Amino acid sequence: MNSVAIDRPRLEQAVQAADLRVLLMVLVHTTGDLAWLEAPFLPRRDVNLIPDPGAGLAPDAQERIRAAAVEVLARGAEPAIHDPGDELMQRMMSVCLGENVATEYARLTREEMALIRRRLRWADVGERSAGRDDHVLIVGAGICGIALGASLGELGIPFTIVEKTTEIGGTWNVNRYPGCGVDTPNHAYSFSFGPRYAWPRYFSRREDILAYLLEVVGSLDLRRHLRFSTRLTSARWDDEAKQWVSHLLGPDGESVLRSRFLVSAIGQLSDPSIPRIEGAADFTGVRFHSSKWPEGLPVDGKRVAVIGTGATVMQLLPEIADKVKSVAVYQRSPQWSRPIPGYSDRIGPDAQWLLAHAPYYAAWFRFNMFWRYGDGLLKTLKKDPDWPHPERAVNAVNDRHRREMTDFILSELADRPDLVPKCVPDYPPYGKRILLDNGWYRTLKKPTVELVTEPIRRIVSNGIETADGKRREADILVFATGFKLGEMAARLGITGVGGRTLAQAWANDDPSAYLGLVAPGFPNLFCMIGPGSSLGHGGSITFQAECQARYITSCIAQMATRGVDAIDVRPEVLDDFMRRFDAEHQTLIWSHPGMSTYYRNPRGRVYTVLPWRLVDYWMSTHDADLSEFRTSRATTAVTP
Repeated sequence: MNSVAIDRPRLEQAVQAADLRVLLMVLVHTTGDLAWLEAPFLPRRDVNLIPDPGAGLAPDAQERIRAAAVEVLARGAEPAIHDPGDELMQRMMSVCLGENVATEYARLTREEMALIRRRLRWADVGERSAGRDDHVLIVGAGICGIALGASLGELGIPFTIVEKTTEIGGTWNVNRYPGCGVDTPNHAYSFSFGPRYAWPRYFSRREDILAYLLEVVGSLDLRRHLRFSTRLTSARWDDEAKQWVSHLLGPDGESVLRSRFLVSAIGQLSDPSIPRIEGAADFTGVRFHSSKWPEGLPVDGKRVAVIGTGATVMQLLPEIADKVKSVAVYQRSPQWSRPIPGYSDRIGPDAQWLLAHAPYYAAWFRFNMFWRYGDGLLKTLKKDPDWPHPERAVNAVNDRHRREMTDFILSELADRPDLVPKCVPDYPPYGKRILLDNGWYRTLKKPTVELVTEPIRRIVSNGIETADGKRREADILVFATGFKLGEMAARLGITGVGGRTLAQAWANDDPSAYLGLVAPGFPNLFCMIGPGSSLGHGGSITFQAECQARYITSCIAQMATRGVDAIDVRPEVLDDFMRRFDAEHQTLIWSHPGMSTYYRNPRGRVYTVLPWRLVDYWMSTHDADLSEFRTSRATTAVTP
């Protein structure tokens, strides 16, 4: 990294807003002086998602760090240390966070910070066989499609991305409900590659996330690979040619595309789920799923009914409560919500300036966010078989989290005791997706808002009738009822070896895939964020997408160097993986008895989320092992 001299007066002002644990790491890189990793410059551990920028350091130590940073950065000298290597990186991470970080995270973090390469090169696997056609068809232009397209483009592997809508972005293009935003710190909800983006907030809105993704796509020149308003209607495996024959429907009608590889990048949250409720078709107002919120829909002075109380509604309700005439929120079960001081805060101009101009500052700032929303929580979600109160928690730490969140609810609703029984869940915290408080409880107290816990009996022409016979009128009906997770890529009409469809293989909401990516009988098919690879304990989809893009490109590149045309994961490999997957989930909170969650299928098996740490998944997907696959060559040459 080449440093350049930066404006000293501006720097002197900006460092006053610096996160000092991050600025310390900048000093180690720029000076090479490891004394910055010793007392009195040792940050105090802070588990808040948005930590205290002073890092718990004494005032004198704070000023010495700021003064040294100004002197060093104003000179613009070459950094003394770019890549610290694993040993020093582990020490730097541990000092930065005020806690011991295992060495196994060192290489992962070096890749995440772009200190070393994250994406595959041909030099990593060997020389590519001449004359190959390894075209890849990617379905979906959201985060997964972008991550894979970036990796394939760098390797020079031909690919096409088909997107059913008119723009990239996936969920961030489709979802337009008021208040839509990310509930992962957005600096961690970003790629390790591509341009830096000046995030305006710690938790940004969908328009900022979409703008970031548009910037990434533009910088990587991915648009020339994109076909918009085009959907995959079916795909069939041609075993002789070792190709996928895909039928597409686009602006110019139907077409057929042959490709060596087929990748589903539609993820898990793309097919809206609307419950069957008597009378829904009789409603005469405006009704829709929250993911289909009509552009520019006026809510001022309207009576709104919202069915559901998940993450969407927690973002939506505070945005509309002061505009509507009334809003009734129909709740099946309450959710645990975690207070986040600074959730709505904007990132000031001085902090933004440091992120844009101070070498290594953005990388370490991003690491801090990545870590705080990473693996730390998972160990607290293990069931303790000796814990005497499984009805309220799975272990002592989980019980402490319950007390803390309950105390928060009680403090927020101190003047509305009638709401407390409706808002305190009866299951262990983190047993369902944890939500971040966005003024939810304060909003519930507003005169325009009613939280309804009586079951819905039916929908009528002008509102909703509950089981107690009461009717509440509505002009707008919103189904905030989640997505059909069980289908995933199976709804794409994919037919594998011997005429067996993916829908048949994954029937009864029981999908399974090795590493969440590949299934036996479907050669050269990869399902990004497939079964068991989404996250329940932290992290972000961008991290998973990059892990999976690395694995897919590792498979393709190794095939190209070995002259292999098709790979099909061995059934015994999947079976062994699923035994370990299911066994690990039996130790975790999501399989807690007596609790329903969309993570589980009707038989109680957790099939959506990863039971292991992020670092475990990163290691498992870093370099594919082709011995886990049956390999074959084409017997018929067919070109696209």
